Amino acid sequence: MLIERVGRAYWVTSWPFAEYTKHRWAGAWVCSAFRSEDAGGSIELIRQALAATRSHLGEPPELGMVTFVDSRKVKPVMTRGVPSFGWSWVKAGFHYVGNTEAGLLAFQILPADMPSACAALPRSAFIPPCPVPLPTSC
Repeated sequence: MLIERVGRAYWVTSWPFAEYTKHRWAGAWVCSAFRSEDAGGSIELIRQALAATRSHLGEPPELGMVTFVDSRKVKPVMTRGVPSFGWSWVKAGFHYVGNTEAGLLAFQILPADMPSACAALPRSAFIPPCPVPLPTSC
């Protein structure tokens, strides 16, 4: 999880096991959450979070990263009078690649289009211990 310097934006990257993934992009990193409350340019925040993710996780998988947009819950940006969902994602380098079975819009960025790795700024945070024992081996 990444938190913007003054706490007005956050980003969560997950890397689910492909065998437990129920969409066509199994094996890709997933932007599970991104929220910005007047933290500055969303496009630049997305690019910075991609760079920090690469720094933390290493080389991205072949399928890069995907994110999903629920058009029923997100306001579109009007582009030449036409509603456009995922506008910030497209401007940050993602491409619309279809819909999930549940009707979510899917956007993907491949490794070649990602920014270079760049570590996130250090930040102290309290993360409570997991109440469920984690497996000791895979």
